[in-house]
Amino acid sequence: MNTSGLRRSATASAAATLLLLAGCSGSGSPAAEDDQVDVVAGFYPLEWAAERVGGNLVSVSSLTTSGAEPHDLELTPQDVAAVSDADLLVYLSGFQPAVDDAARSQAGEAAWDAAEAADLSLSSGGSEHAEEEEDEHAEEEHAHDEGAADPHFWLDPLRLAAVGDALADRLAELDPDDAQAYAENAAALRADLETLDAEMAEGLGDCRVDTLVTSHDAFGYLADRYGFDVVGISGLSPDQEPSADQMAEISALVGERDVTTVYTETLVDPSVAETVADEAGVRTAVLDPIEGLTDESAGEDYLEVMRSNLATLAEGQSCS
Repeated sequence: MNTSGLRRSATASAAATLLLLAGCSGSGSPAAEDDQVDVVAGFYPLEWAAERVGGNLVSVSSLTTSGAEPHDLELTPQDVAAVSDADLLVYLSGFQPAVDDAARSQAGEAAWDAAEAADLSLSSGGSEHAEEEEDEHAEEEHAHDEGAADPHFWLDPLRLAAVGDALADRLAELDPDDAQAYAENAAALRADLETLDAEMAEGLGDCRVDTLVTSHDAFGYLADRYGFDVVGISGLSPDQEPSADQMAEISALVGERDVTTVYTETLVDPSVAETVADEAGVRTAVLDPIEGLTDESAGEDYLEVMRSNLATLAEGQSCS
């Protein structure tokens, strides 16, 4: 064989070796660090669920930074680019308008809306137990909220478990080789959330006060799950300030129903709720809607903060 032929033979042999090595080094699964499914979540509860269901097979980021109020999120150009590049956008339609817009214009088939799995069956006014008695408080500034779906499903642990199950199915479509891992992770998440639900049901099963008065209308699913009536001082978005007449009505209602605690929130200015409490002569306590975590959150993750909420409610509602 001549020198040119030897060179061609050596080159072909090296190429074959490289192809063989490449085939042995990659399994085609996102378990490899550089091949994780890139997930972008709209805000904290969806981020947490995606991390739990995806495990080390996914890389999860949130469009809502720690300490930011998510309702009125505005996306930066970097956020929009992240949505465009993501393998999966996990969002909740109707909760963050800017994310809805990005889902339509940038994410395409990568957009996954949690709303259907969450079953957003409640509207403004919160608990189905309270609908008849809350009609008086659905006027003026709150009027435009009438009929609007309440998006705060994650405060019912079983609805969040349902979202985890559906998210496992969606991830399995993107990464079929790891479908079993996603299903197992979702089952573990459901088990944790069912345990939490049982604790909540037991701790809140016998309460002297059955009305929750909260800063904004974020606790309808929690109230409906555990048998409370809920009165949100503001609407579904915390920046909807109530009128003076509404404030007076809620203050009067606090006395009529023997409410002892008005709940302020993390991420929301407490002044309106504190005014209602002062006028009614009752105390305040912090109840976390878990729309995002901060250094002041009473826990490191969703489960810890929900258990802190349970303790707060058990005291504030005089539960035994």
